[in-house]
Amino acid sequence: MEQLQNKNCFGESRRSFLKKTTALTILGMAPSALIKASEYNEAIATYIEKAPLQLEVNGKAYKLMVDPRMSLLDLLREQIGLTGTKKGCDQGHCGACIVHVNGKRVNSCLSEAVENNGNKITTIEGLAQGDKLHPLQEAFIKHDAFQCGYCSPGQIMSGIACIREGQAGSAEEIKNFMSTNICRCGAYPNIVRAIAEVKNSGLPV
Repeated sequence: MEQLQNKNCFGESRRSFLKKTTALTILGMAPSALIKASEYNEAIATYIEKAPLQLEVNGKAYKLMVDPRMSLLDLLREQIGLTGTKKGCDQGHCGACIVHVNGKRVNSCLSEAVENNGNKITTIEGLAQGDKLHPLQEAFIKHDAFQCGYCSPGQIMSGIACIREGQAGSAEEIKNFMSTNICRCGAYPNIVRAIAEVKNSGLPV
């Protein structure tokens, strides 16, 4: 009888159950000054069951087990190792994290990894064909649209979407479409010129 009382409905010992719940309670109540966010996430993650995920990234198939809370951005950077996609605001405001999902631009920081099961993802690393750069990458170099370069992956991925979606008919159209991509260096005129040139060249994007 005592043994039954010391087990919960999942067959877990009472001592083990209390240790887990106490640890989680303490972690939840601890002030940020006493515990780092990374340590908190790591501690919580040990009690969260991972989910299976299959997707294609830059033409390569992946089968993964992921934390269901993980964003597509963190999956690409931390689990797959593609760090070309940048983390800026992590709130969908700056555009540094933009990738293509099934051909459409997406803020990867706002997209949960598990939502992309079966999807085809293209990142900045997937644009070049061997040593040959994508036409928009070449145009960014030509027009000095890089500046510091941190926002460039997101700018380029958005620029390609701008052309593909028929939103690059004029400088004003391009500016409007690209308004969700922030460049702290202020290279906007050069970015617009680069996109316009590729659009007018008729090269496939």
